Amino acid sequence: MNIAQEADALIATLMATPWGQVSASIYETGRLVTLAPWLAGHEERIDYLVRTQRPDGAWGAPDGYCVVPTLSATEALLTAGPAEPARKGLEALRWQLPRVTDLPDMPAADLIVPALIALINAHGVGEPLPLPPGLDSSRIERVRRAVSSGARPPEKLLHALEVAGLTSGGRHSIRPTAIGTVGASPAATAAWLGSGALPDADSARMHLEAVVTRYGGPVPVGLPITVFERGWVLSWLARASVPVRVPPEMVADLRAAIGPSGTPAGPGLPADADTTSVALHALALHGMARDPASLLAFDAGGHFCTWQGEDGFSISVNAHVLDAFGAYAASRPDRAEAYAEVRERLARLLAEHQRPDGSWDDRWHASPYYATLSCVLSLSEYGGPGFAPAVARARAWVLSTQRPDGSWGRWSGTPEETAYAMQLLLMPEAMREREVEEEHRQAAARGYAYLQETGEMSDYPPLWHDKDLYTPLAVVRAAILAAQHVYIRLALTGQIRM
Repeated sequence: MNIAQEADALIATLMATPWGQVSASIYETGRLVTLAPWLAGHEERIDYLVRTQRPDGAWGAPDGYCVVPTLSATEALLTAGPAEPARKGLEALRWQLPRVTDLPDMPAADLIVPALIALINAHGVGEPLPLPPGLDSSRIERVRRAVSSGARPPEKLLHALEVAGLTSGGRHSIRPTAIGTVGASPAATAAWLGSGALPDADSARMHLEAVVTRYGGPVPVGLPITVFERGWVLSWLARASVPVRVPPEMVADLRAAIGPSGTPAGPGLPADADTTSVALHALALHGMARDPASLLAFDAGGHFCTWQGEDGFSISVNAHVLDAFGAYAASRPDRAEAYAEVRERLARLLAEHQRPDGSWDDRWHASPYYATLSCVLSLSEYGGPGFAPAVARARAWVLSTQRPDGSWGRWSGTPEETAYAMQLLLMPEAMREREVEEEHRQAAARGYAYLQETGEMSDYPPLWHDKDLYTPLAVVRAAILAAQHVYIRLALTGQIRM
């Protein structure tokens, strides 16, 4: 395959679809069934929910990831039918909810789950569904009181505004963005529209119509993701030295998106350290380094937060922040010492959070291969030789978890996770032009064969965290191309013996 041509074609899709390429969401689609039955594609959304139901009656991935999509789809089908899938969904929930010991760390899950359980119980479905252990309705009630009073909610809450049970006063305190979205979320936008006349309602309806037309009925959990998508794609490709022609206006737009407080993933979302740092890193790798001072607004002392007021902690965000500061220092030797203390602190933080088996896990991705690659690349490139043992432990973990078919994956082998694992094994050597160790070479060769066999896919299993698991399709495609290119490049230069 010609990686350069594939990468050029991928970049062209970014220009052709500037809102981003994101998989459809069961959760978000279910919310539109209930909130916007008047919107085009209603029957297609119902059909999508019925088609994606698992044989056991649930929706979504294992390990607690099924709770939110199953609640949303079940409530939607109780509202709009058909009855049998709704009945099976209820049975699945009655079995699941008492057994959920630890919900995945998904955005707004502590608001979404109580809100949806209350909606389902209001349908009069027999014995009320229980809240999962450790969860209560206190926070969602506080949010609803604040929003109904007319107070504008924090920007990060707009993405899950559908949980707020909006009254007229709450809706009038909020305005959609210039493109018509509220919180970069179809469900939040539909909830804001409600049934009352509002200023800017026409632009919000037009936005929803554009989204459902593009997806044929079902909708993604977040859109637009323009800056997020471009930052990650350009960073993956450049870090792996994939030869690609990037339109100057794309890089210029990325640079312009970063303001004094950073940049959001797309319109309607708050600025966040993750998108800001990846965009800064991509710019530095494309010869347009800019001072990463905007990231200091996210410095919480012990770590960098994703956004102000974040409840949790993300190791991959801190790895990406290290990338941004490290790439800036490499691009500007005259400024290399300006953020030396920050870089050293971040490198120590990454090493301290490595799990005993050598991996890392994270709150923004279901797969440990994503978080582990993020940390390994940052430590290898910007951490210094003192972190070589941590990198070695991570790579030993990768070797020990390869599947018989050559793939890697949390639940099953996937092209995305295989690409991350291959980069884990190959990228540190590629950075230093060293020959790849034999066991790493053999494992990478099996991974490369798996990627060749699976070929280019139009969709990938959802692994990225939002209100529901989703796939940023162009980002994942870029990661796969990066892994394949590194393997081929090392083979051509003799660092891998094919």
